[in-house]
Amino acid sequence: MVNAEKFIAKAITEIKSEAGENKVVMALSGGVDSSVCAVLAARAIGDRLIPIYIDTGLMRKGETDRIRTLFEGTQLQIIDGGDEFLDALKGHTDPEAKRKAIGERFIRVFEREARIVGAKCLLQGTIYPDRIESEGGIKSHHNVGGMPPHMEFTKVIEPIRDLYKDEVRDVAGALGMPKEIQHRMPFPGPGLAVRVLGEITREKVAVIREANWIVEDELVEMYRPWQCFAALIGLGTGVKGDNRIHGWIVAVRAVNSRDGMTADPVEIPFDHLVRIGSRITADIPSVARVVYDITSKPPATIEYE
Repeated sequence: MVNAEKFIAKAITEIKSEAGENKVVMALSGGVDSSVCAVLAARAIGDRLIPIYIDTGLMRKGETDRIRTLFEGTQLQIIDGGDEFLDALKGHTDPEAKRKAIGERFIRVFEREARIVGAKCLLQGTIYPDRIESEGGIKSHHNVGGMPPHMEFTKVIEPIRDLYKDEVRDVAGALGMPKEIQHRMPFPGPGLAVRVLGEITREKVAVIREANWIVEDELVEMYRPWQCFAALIGLGTGVKGDNRIHGWIVAVRAVNSRDGMTADPVEIPFDHLVRIGSRITADIPSVARVVYDITSKPPATIEYE
C-alpha cells in the first residue's frame, strides 16, 4: 500500500518539475482519479492549471450539472462536446475502434482549448490498472492505448499512474477531499459508449442513460457496490399491453472489487432484481427485457466493452 503523505509530497514535486513554467490543461471528469490529480496539480502549479470537463454526450444523467455545482468557484471550464463525440463514433461497432475514436476526440478537444490558453502540457488521471489492461491487450483505455500517436502537447503528465484505485482513495482522504469524491463509484472515461454494444446512436444513449440512472438509484445506497450500471446489449422480442414489440435488452451489472483488477457479482435478492426489471421496462417503453449479469472478472471484464 502507498504511504499517502509521502506520495503527495513526491507527486507535487514531480508535477512542478514536469510542468516547468508552462500552463497545463487537465482532464477533469469529477471522479476520484482526476479530482486527486486536480488537487495535487493545484498545489504544485497554482493558477497555471486549467481543469477542463468535457460533456461528451455520453455522460450519466445529471452528471454535468453535478460537476458544475461540485467545482463551483474554481477555474473549471465546461465544454459541450456532445455533437462532435457522437459524430466521431458514427459507423463504429468494434469496441477498440470506439475507444480509439473517443480517445482521439478527447485529445483534439484538449489541444484546441490548450491553444486558446497557451498551454503546452496535458495532465490526466491515468492509474496503474489502465496501463495494465491497455498494454496487456485486454482493452485500450481511452487515456492510454486509445490516445492518438501524434499530439500537440510537449508532455503528458500522469501523477497517479502507478497507483491502484484503492490507493488513489487513500490519497484523496489524506488530501482532505470530500467523501462524495473519495468514495465515488468509478465511471468509464468513454462514458456510456462502452455500455452500448454496437454502433452508438442518440436513441441508444438516451435509453441506457435512463436505465443506468434507475440501477444506480436502486443499488448504490443499499449495497454500496464497487460499481453498478446498466448496459444495452441487443434487441429482443417482448409484449407490452396486447402488442408484440421488438425492443432493447438491458443487462444490469453490480460488482464488488478492491482494485478493479478482479471483481465478483453482488448477490441481490431475487425480488429486488424483479423490481429493477419492472421499473426499467415500465419507465423506458423501448426496453423489452432486463437480465442480471452474474459473471466475475475474470473471465469477464467489469464493463461490456
